[in-house]
Amino acid sequence: MNLIIWLVVGGLLGWIASLIMRTDAQQGVILNVVVGIIGALLGGWFISPLVGVPTINQGAFSAGALLVSLLGAIILLAIVNLVRRGSAR
Repeated sequence: MNLIIWLVVGGLLGWIASLIMRTDAQQGVILNVVVGIIGALLGGWFISPLVGVPTINQGAFSAGALLVSLLGAIILLAIVNLVRRGSAR
């Protein structure tokens, strides 16, 4: 059951991040899930130690965990856009 919740929440976070970064037209559902999950990993490595809040990958399901995971997904999309286009947006 945790895997299903992890995939759904990761997909939603990836979708919200793609809307914020204006890359939604280029991504499908599977890529949104991948961005959400990898973004949560990045947030767990870089943001979580700074603020002391776990991510969705660490089994936490709170507003702080969702925000850290969303920020990680936004950072991931900014890095991808930087490599692809030469600018973060």
